Amino acid sequence: MSANLSPKDQAKFVAAKRACEFVEDGMKLGLGTGSTAEWMVRCLADRIDKEGLRVKGVPTSNRTADLVKKLGIETISLDQAGQLDLTIDGTDEFDENLNLVKGGGGALLQEKVVAAASDKMIVIADTGKSVNQLGKFPLPVEVIGFGINSSQSLIEKLLHSQDIDQSMIKTRMSNDLPFVTDEGNYIIDLHLGRIGDPATLHVTLNQVPGVVENGLFLNMCDLILIGDEDGTVYEKAKEG
Repeated sequence: MSANLSPKDQAKFVAAKRACEFVEDGMKLGLGTGSTAEWMVRCLADRIDKEGLRVKGVPTSNRTADLVKKLGIETISLDQAGQLDLTIDGTDEFDENLNLVKGGGGALLQEKVVAAASDKMIVIADTGKSVNQLGKFPLPVEVIGFGINSSQSLIEKLLHSQDIDQSMIKTRMSNDLPFVTDEGNYIIDLHLGRIGDPATLHVTLNQVPGVVENGLFLNMCDLILIGDEDGTVYEKAKEG
């Protein structure tokens, strides 16, 4: 499977393959969304095919659900599953404390709900996702369509009191129309440069009327597997 991959895809693949080694027979799994998570789903399907591994997966997006169905992995809803044993997902960036910014693929809401319902969260990434402070990647904020301009104005005002480098805000677009999430919501991307106090920003954003959730995943990740282009995988675990 790893033959003829680009260096970046090679890094994603080796991290995804390592993550699948944590999957045990009978587990109920949260299956993430994005290009790195797709490698994980393919590696998982390979283990199921070769080893007869029995697992049930909860996809975090329609995109992942389509791939899972194509590969023949058994799925259940989160309500059917209850508590999950493990979620494996990608990330847009992570800091030294294993805090994450996610949502570049537009699935942050379902990803966060599934991660919160899991006993353990493993994140897979390439080396380019590591940052000293969060904020290099635009922070996605999922909002309802009703009153989106009002919500955006309120977000702009609250950012004045936050420890950030800049406050450029853009509604995410797709083919000249606002991008619509699987839940029928919109996404506002916050280009902040640096997030000095992620915990305060997380709480403050979610208090804005119209905001459904934001892409800060704080104290949720237990282990990050970082793939390198040379095939090496580094592990970074939550302290304590």
